[in-house]
Amino acid sequence: MGFLKIFLVFIFCSFPRPTIQNDLETYIVHVESPESVISTQSSVTDLDNYYLSFLPKTTTISSSENEEAASMLYSYHNVMKGFAARLTAAQVKEMENKHGFVSAQKQRIFTLHTTHTPNFLGLQQNMGLWKDSNYGKGVIIGVIDTGIYPDHPSFSDFGMPPPPAKWKGVCESNFKTKCNNKLIGARSYQIANGSLIDDTGHGTHTAGTAAGAFAKGANVFGNANGTAVGVAPLAHLAIYKVCNSDGECPDCDILAAIDSAIDDGVDILSISLGGSPSPFYDDCIALGAYSATERGILVSSSAGNEGPSVASVEKAAPWILTVGASTLDRKIKATVNLGNRKKYEGESTYRPKISSSTFFTLYDAAKNASETPYCRPGSLTDPAVRGKIVLCLQDDIVSNIEKGQAVKDAGGVGMIIINQPSYGATKSADAHVLPAMDVSAADGTKIISYMHSTSNPIARITFHGTVIGDKYAPIVAAFSSRGPSEASPGILKPDIIGPGVNILAAWPTSMDGNKNTKSTFNIISGTSMSCPHLSGVAALLKSTHPDWSPAAIKSAIMTTADTLNLANSPILDERLLFADIYAIGAGHVNPSRANDPGLVYDTPFEDYVAYLCGLNYTNPQVSKLLQRKVNCWEVESIPEAQLNYPSFSISGLGSTPQTYTRTVTNVGDAESSYKVEIASPKGVVVEVEPSELNFSELNQKLTYQVTFSKTISSSQPEVVEGFLKWNSNTYSVRSPIAVVLVLTT
Repeated sequence: MGFLKIFLVFIFCSFPRPTIQNDLETYIVHVESPESVISTQSSVTDLDNYYLSFLPKTTTISSSENEEAASMLYSYHNVMKGFAARLTAAQVKEMENKHGFVSAQKQRIFTLHTTHTPNFLGLQQNMGLWKDSNYGKGVIIGVIDTGIYPDHPSFSDFGMPPPPAKWKGVCESNFKTKCNNKLIGARSYQIANGSLIDDTGHGTHTAGTAAGAFAKGANVFGNANGTAVGVAPLAHLAIYKVCNSDGECPDCDILAAIDSAIDDGVDILSISLGGSPSPFYDDCIALGAYSATERGILVSSSAGNEGPSVASVEKAAPWILTVGASTLDRKIKATVNLGNRKKYEGESTYRPKISSSTFFTLYDAAKNASETPYCRPGSLTDPAVRGKIVLCLQDDIVSNIEKGQAVKDAGGVGMIIINQPSYGATKSADAHVLPAMDVSAADGTKIISYMHSTSNPIARITFHGTVIGDKYAPIVAAFSSRGPSEASPGILKPDIIGPGVNILAAWPTSMDGNKNTKSTFNIISGTSMSCPHLSGVAALLKSTHPDWSPAAIKSAIMTTADTLNLANSPILDERLLFADIYAIGAGHVNPSRANDPGLVYDTPFEDYVAYLCGLNYTNPQVSKLLQRKVNCWEVESIPEAQLNYPSFSISGLGSTPQTYTRTVTNVGDAESSYKVEIASPKGVVVEVEPSELNFSELNQKLTYQVTFSKTISSSQPEVVEGFLKWNSNTYSVRSPIAVVLVLTT
């Protein structure tokens, strides 16, 4: 369907090398922090020298060939104690004997996972949050991705102030003339190709979504026409290119980029890439984000594109804002009319120059070989394809646009993509090379049944363009990864959902082949698209509330989220059923309400030590995250649900009640009173003490206690959900509750 998938490929990175040399591979090496080395600017050289001391200083002869010398790639100063180096297995073995060595892991490869969305999010010019935040003025968003196309009008600095004095970043030498007051920094970590130019489009799209300038005349084939603008249009952008043209993003490069971004002075980090769920100590994004958060940087990251599978959510560390994806109230509508007068709706950005009422014969690509249902390049060899509309099945191997090219090359005149059943109502509006559209699996089944019912099946595709006003929006995207978190089930993930389906934003090239225009856009889908929306929202909140911590900003976003759609009914999922708590987290982002939340849950950073020890991590594993020695036997650990988080995820509630505390900070009215409202999950009693919180001043902190008790017997584990709200005359502060009931009699 053209969605940008996110998954971890366990490929060990080997750069091209002469055949006479031994196998060098990239390793990330963790070392202890020596007492003589302190993480300050004055000790950077000492730290580098300490790292270099671990590398073998002599070459050896092995198998009658000269062993290639070890070489340092990155020296990490912020995200971890350690470095990335090119090493042989023998050199790693030698290194293991050195004092201070902790571990060496082979590099892993991570992969990649607008005109209307600001309006859909309630952002309007010269009023509300945009006005209050001055459009994100003065905030720096770092985008870790595939680079950028700098000449795009979305990155014009017209009306932009210079970067703030704290900015310490650079535009690398081959990019200095491209930087301006909008695009203030650009670094590449691609050794094979140091160019910062985005040759996939992904990084340009995400950067434009987060902080693109106002760009008139944005459209794809005339669809979604209007003025494109990012969520925080006056925020500055710093670009960190870590992915190659194949969308492969080595973890050593990701760590190096986060390391630099911390020193450069970014306020927000937007990371639309990732890998399979893994423990936090073994997840480079969790590792880097921990250090960034400690320095006051909010890290926003995509939840993954492995939905609707349960427990597929990624980047689930509590110090990361984990973002799922949902639809807009905009459709790029297309319909197919069949010869039996039945009509089915889909989506497509294709727009014919001349509309046609001609019917064409339908051709089922599944007619001949098992390979052809997916319309992969070269698979459509039947001459009967010529002049027909071809039915093709969606898959994750070949994009919908590539399928269309295969149909066109075989002489087809049109294409209908039939989605996988798991995608439900989620459809992709792709920029096709021929008349084509995307339909649901249910509608596809009806179309195929019609084909089998007649000797002359015919159809006509009609393109209606942009249609605004889907009252069921937002709907959770099928591909949006779901909770619970495997790494930490006691923290509810994803945190939030935002626009991620058929999003229009900046693109390096014109989709219609016009090489004479710089104003080029594309419509694509993925949690890669929802993440920069939330990065932009976080930038607006940082501009309005510069003293808020990353945890406070995240809390404001979560406790003010919408749980109802435009029809004022509960948000639906791709099946058009009520979306569960593991699909939407706290709900759909509401930027304007997030700007004035009343209360925030501010997680003290020191609490993460007790939290990590409570995950039963070993001392070395916790030390790896914290970059210092930790003895969990000396730490009063806490269960996951005790972390001062804006949501509750109670795992394993049995006959014994569970009690947790939360502390809220008053950021609303100085003198205010809040009363608790409880919607207890089925079979659970939720008791809150006290039931009323009375504040007398701003920034005052008050603590309450919540007890969860099971009231029914369970024959099997069951997930139930509810919420608690603190309501005042002005504010409503909502925390979602997920409870896993365990077997009891």
